[in-house]
Amino acid sequence: MIGTEIFKESIKQFFKPIEELIEDGTVSEIMINGPFEIWVEQKGMIRKTGFKFPTLQALESALTNISQYSQRPYSIDNPILETHLPDGSRVEAVMEPIAMNGPVVSIRRFSKKSLKIEDLVKYDTLTIEAAKFLAKAVGNKKNIVVSGGTGSGKTSLLCALSSFISPKERIVVVEDTHELQLQQPHCVYLESRTADERGMGEVTIRDLLHATMRLRPDRIVVGEIRGIEAKDMVAAMTSGHEGSMTTIHANNPGDALGRLETLILMDNGGLPHFAVRAQLASAVDIIVQITRMPSGKRAVTEISMVSKKIKNENYVIKKLFTLNNDQVLEKQF
Repeated sequence: MIGTEIFKESIKQFFKPIEELIEDGTVSEIMINGPFEIWVEQKGMIRKTGFKFPTLQALESALTNISQYSQRPYSIDNPILETHLPDGSRVEAVMEPIAMNGPVVSIRRFSKKSLKIEDLVKYDTLTIEAAKFLAKAVGNKKNIVVSGGTGSGKTSLLCALSSFISPKERIVVVEDTHELQLQQPHCVYLESRTADERGMGEVTIRDLLHATMRLRPDRIVVGEIRGIEAKDMVAAMTSGHEGSMTTIHANNPGDALGRLETLILMDNGGLPHFAVRAQLASAVDIIVQITRMPSGKRAVTEISMVSKKIKNENYVIKKLFTLNNDQVLEKQF
């Protein structure tokens, strides 16, 4: 792998057209729609910029440079690139002709300073009372799923919640692309890997979860559940790894359970629906819903508890906190 310092020099060369955006700490995402159209998310709002690459070849050279640094395949046979920059920024790129208007790139920026629960309270993402409840839930080793849409702040919230884990515990973190930076002294980070140009060397989230079970974790934290690894995560939650945490794309707690159910059924081995639902109800304790509001603000809109028992083959979800008409997270118990 190319050394970090050498790559930083390459960044200056190949990404000179957007260097100002990369250096701007207020920019949370850079979205490149072909060489001549660049948008950013800044302070929660999306806007078009006047920045552009001089030519299509200049943008393609920048992406080739990233793929070489990360040793991730990026070619006509592998037109999707998932990787990250040395500073932790996550990169997703789709090559022509899959992207019809030129290469499409998203560079997700992350704050060099991990957000703490105190910061989320300060930014009105959640209330002090809700924060105290979540701190207690993490301390009591409740299995927690953070649910939300793209760009809603799921990863930041997950990282903040992890700060309540005891420093005496061993935590194994599993991710597609390394983003989470936990504060505890005993953390192990595992990152999945795509296959190379010959279709060899792939390591999936599911592979990593299988390995994690034999790495003696006190807690398992998975950056995001998006495939059949859901079955293994739920199995871990119900087999001695209480206090596990993950995120999932969903619009509300009910949808989060439904999505987990669907992912498990993709590899269910013939399990009936009610058996999968009973297992999920036993595994998931708390669902925290976070939403990106029209103003760009991120807010926890609901915290719910999942009953251990299903009723009429359906989940029983109790709302503990919900957003009221004044946009304040209000206690329901």
